[in-house]
Amino acid sequence: MNRRPADTLFSQTPADVGSFAFDEAVTAVFEDMINRSVPGYQTMLGMLAVFARKFVQADTAVYDLGASLGASTLMLRNHIDAPNARLIAIDNAEAMVRKCRENLARHRAALPVEVIQADIRDIAFDPASLVVMNLVLQFLPLGDRSALLQKLHDALVPGGAVVLMEKVHLDEPADREFINALHLDFKRANGYSELEIARKRSALENFLVSESLAAHTKRLHDCGFSQVHHWFSCLNFAALVAIR
Repeated sequence: MNRRPADTLFSQTPADVGSFAFDEAVTAVFEDMINRSVPGYQTMLGMLAVFARKFVQADTAVYDLGASLGASTLMLRNHIDAPNARLIAIDNAEAMVRKCRENLARHRAALPVEVIQADIRDIAFDPASLVVMNLVLQFLPLGDRSALLQKLHDALVPGGAVVLMEKVHLDEPADREFINALHLDFKRANGYSELEIARKRSALENFLVSESLAAHTKRLHDCGFSQVHHWFSCLNFAALVAIR
């Protein structure tokens, strides 16, 4: 049984860690990092099986944007049964794309996957019935988020959907302070030291920019989605599905 490499990245870096990057070092420990850092991650990932069955239509594209190691891609591939559906995984990080291709190759399935290294903001999307962004929008500049979601809305066929999973913040200061404290406790319970937590927070500052659930919902409605449903929350992470 293969064990995923343990995330000790921020116990080894110098005090001045610089900005976070999806480089070789992060890619090597990313699976452990995300499971120990994101409460509810496996539940959000598992629900993609449900959305694949519910929304994927015949002769359409399915996109996993910001595919990283391919966990969402694998979940989608294993549960898409619509005839002639095409599954496309896109990430801009070379190390992530390489590892994604390796992971997909280890898990054989009838449905092929096209893996592309590109900036998701530059893609001309084919008619699609499902788009997944698993903890991705939070890393884009605020000014680029509406334009991308508008492109996705316009590419969707009627009844198609975008599934969005994000770190969010609460509007009320007292609520935000309480939930953030619980998130820190979650990381401590998963074995991260105070030093690791502090260094990772420093690295992510101005790189991961969260928004409120209300801000995400409003943006999706403004882009023309007819329905926006908040379907999961755990501490300061939430998931929505927006339907054209």
